Amino acid sequence: MTGLIAGSLTSCTKKLNLLPTNDVTAEQVYSTPEGYKQAFAKVYAAYALTGNTGPAGNGDVQGIDEGTSDFFRLYWCAEELPTDEAVVGWGDVGLPDFHSMTWSSSNLFLTGLYYRCMYQITLANDFIRQSSDAKLSSRGLTGADADKVRQYVAEARFLRAYQYSILMDLFAAPPFVTENDALGGALPKQISRKDLFAYVESELKAIDGSLADARGNEYGRADKAAAWALLARIYLNAEVYTGTAHYPDAVTYSKKVIDAGYTLVSDYTKLMRADNNLNKNEFILTINYDGLHTQSYGGATFMTHAPVGGSMPAADYGISGGWAGLRTTKAFVNLFPGGASSADKRAQFYTDGQNIDINTISTFTDGYAISKFKDVKIDGGAPQSLDYADMDLPIFRLAEQYLIYAEATTRGGGGDAALALSYVNKLRARAYQSTTTGQLTALTTDLLLDERGRELYWEGFRRTDLIRYKKFVEDTYLWPFKGGSKDGKGVESFRTVYPLPSADVTANPNLKQNTGY
Repeated sequence: MTGLIAGSLTSCTKKLNLLPTNDVTAEQVYSTPEGYKQAFAKVYAAYALTGNTGPAGNGDVQGIDEGTSDFFRLYWCAEELPTDEAVVGWGDVGLPDFHSMTWSSSNLFLTGLYYRCMYQITLANDFIRQSSDAKLSSRGLTGADADKVRQYVAEARFLRAYQYSILMDLFAAPPFVTENDALGGALPKQISRKDLFAYVESELKAIDGSLADARGNEYGRADKAAAWALLARIYLNAEVYTGTAHYPDAVTYSKKVIDAGYTLVSDYTKLMRADNNLNKNEFILTINYDGLHTQSYGGATFMTHAPVGGSMPAADYGISGGWAGLRTTKAFVNLFPGGASSADKRAQFYTDGQNIDINTISTFTDGYAISKFKDVKIDGGAPQSLDYADMDLPIFRLAEQYLIYAEATTRGGGGDAALALSYVNKLRARAYQSTTTGQLTALTTDLLLDERGRELYWEGFRRTDLIRYKKFVEDTYLWPFKGGSKDGKGVESFRTVYPLPSADVTANPNLKQNTGY
């Protein structure tokens, strides 16, 4: 997929006008099978590339730049920084709000994420709109060419559903547009969280027959297993979104993924490496990066540079220099038996010169650093670039599906309890490099929350998990600087949902702001 992207885009660090411009019309762009392929590549490319993407994708929100327009970097901040898993030492306006849980509707990072999601939905909508049977027929695309475009459409619908699932999780009730709404037409209506859940669910089921079979598509492109994985994920969180639990459905769809033939990578410490495209047996869908062709300060480059500072040797991480920003809290370190020296190999902490306690968030040496993400090859070889990362970032991987099956089963979803235990023990056998040490004899929901932390940390899950467990805003679980207090404190209940950007609420009278903002 990287090659497809690289062949379709020549600029990766500058503003990207991905929709047809005034001098390149839709009729020209979509006039040939190759044109459709290039337009389709841009729908995927928007996940890995940055640009100034305001409401219309035209960079018309003040302050939205490359640092606040990359999808994964912004999503990571929203999911990880308000939790026990991460702190950042930078003082950019809006970043400290995550630790203190005092964000407002004008927070630049939340605004950037919201508009990036909407922008990527706009790209998918436009491609789908241009790929109707009538459009294909009028442009002379028939037979195998038309069938290929129809598969592209199914993938574009998946990517749109994925973005709507992000908006549903973070912002609850966003504006709603599909290919049936004319570009630049009436202001979009707002959709309720419950109705958006039903839409995402129905879209994923509707495209099942049109996607490539599980493990049958090009690496980095969605297939049936990706759709099942997303269904399993939203079903696990359905009670938060709709008020009604869907644990049996989470069991069903996670099992479909598990049975599709994926296997765990043998060494957890090699999951996040420069050539982790070789980990495709565990990775279900990835955002693909290439140090020569997807150059930005977001995504994998952010994940490899931002956690490195102090006495950490940059060369060991495949980078020219660290940004001295990200660390973790003592509460997260303590999830591992024995802390940073745990026999659990997932405990990837850099401790030399670092203090486990955080007295000052802006001081990089306060808080252990995370060494999970390295832009060096699995065999230790160098990446293509020391400034921009080659490492891919998984959206879905098999380990998450094991944990979904285990949790949904433990919560009464009707799965096989012994099988659920065996799945978790597979993860722990890899973590301990032993089929005896670290093995569990029974599962509880609290144990599974900790296990999700140990297995999935810094991959964009923690906020959602803590909300599902009612430990995010509550005072029943505290970590350093939660709510802005050094020892941690509970915050207002409405903080489980982020605000819609004030600029969008002001501009669109159809939108009602989320409670509390």
